[in-house]
Amino acid sequence: MPLRQKAAVYDILLPMELKEQVPAITLAHKLGDTAHVSGLAIRLARLSGARDRLPEWLLKIAVERGAKHYQREFDPSLPPDNPAISDEEIGVALCLGQMPDEPWLIRAAAQLLSSHRVEPERLVRLAEMERVEPVLLHIAAACERVSEALEPWATLRRRLHPRRTVRTDALPHWTRFAILPGLTRDGYAPPQWLTPRE
Repeated sequence: MPLRQKAAVYDILLPMELKEQVPAITLAHKLGDTAHVSGLAIRLARLSGARDRLPEWLLKIAVERGAKHYQREFDPSLPPDNPAISDEEIGVALCLGQMPDEPWLIRAAAQLLSSHRVEPERLVRLAEMERVEPVLLHIAAACERVSEALEPWATLRRRLHPRRTVRTDALPHWTRFAILPGLTRDGYAPPQWLTPRE
């Protein structure tokens, strides 16, 4: 091929630049762990119809079910709530290692799971099956600083045992799960744990 033709071919190809896509950081990666393939996530993606938009759908449903502190505009094309899916399943799915590293997912899970509708024993079993004990124990420890007896967190502190140690600095600070009114005109107001607005 003559030099002039080679230059023409090169000029045509030059504007196209190949770049590697940066993989999305998962919660498991941030915690220094390996994400397990969650049967719960597969089932919820299928049942909800959300498929690859599961994290966004889970947050939307958590907000609709009471985690109003994380209210935002959601894509109207997301599927509606499915009452066959429990609050425990929504909350645990938000804490899965394969979820994106987005702190508000964990914070919304904490608010949703602080509901009186949540069955602590069912939550313990689901947490163990889906390997989210470190995240839920982190939330339970944060709750202990604000309200020791609040369920299901008191039961989780007693019943769940950490399978592994993770980097807790990668999880939200305890103050991100509570309202901190601080000093008011009536004096000091203690922190209040964010519970669902039902």
